[in-house]
Amino acid sequence: MEAVTALDPQRTALVLIDLQTRIAALPLTPRTGAEVVEVSRSLAQAYRKAGATVAVVQVHRPDVDEQPPGSELVDDLLDSTDLLVTKRTFGGFHDGTLHAQLKQRGITTLVLAGITTNLGVESTARAARDHGYRLLFAGDAMAALTPEEHDLSVSHNFPHFGEVVTAAEAVARINAAQPA
Repeated sequence: MEAVTALDPQRTALVLIDLQTRIAALPLTPRTGAEVVEVSRSLAQAYRKAGATVAVVQVHRPDVDEQPPGSELVDDLLDSTDLLVTKRTFGGFHDGTLHAQLKQRGITTLVLAGITTNLGVESTARAARDHGYRLLFAGDAMAALTPEEHDLSVSHNFPHFGEVVTAAEAVARINAAQPA
């Protein structure tokens, strides 16, 4: 797998998974939902500034008339320029909407972050890889319900699909393509 050192903002999307009030309030590890949200907001700000696409993926329960309380996105996450995709499964690619919107924009590389590491993020990553995207994982912008679930994904599974980096490294790589 080729290393992704500098990211082309025109061909890169930051994909934020399930950053909704009720999900961020879960007892998460190795960081709290609030910590994941804070880092994700910083990532989104940097990626928007660099001219990259930001895709926010939210989950809605299927076959219900009304979503449970707390299903809204966390405050100050979504920008008017972002893609907003609603999924009804663990992974963001199930119905094809996310892939179609990314493909339309010429996106080839995804940087993934969100909650939960082993469910929403990993399911989205597996499908993204199947679609041929290059992947980076902002490992410190994720959390799961148990340390074992988070660690298995970050340490063992994600390296099969792409590269795990810190959020700071993900920002450095998107900024590396920018003129000084």
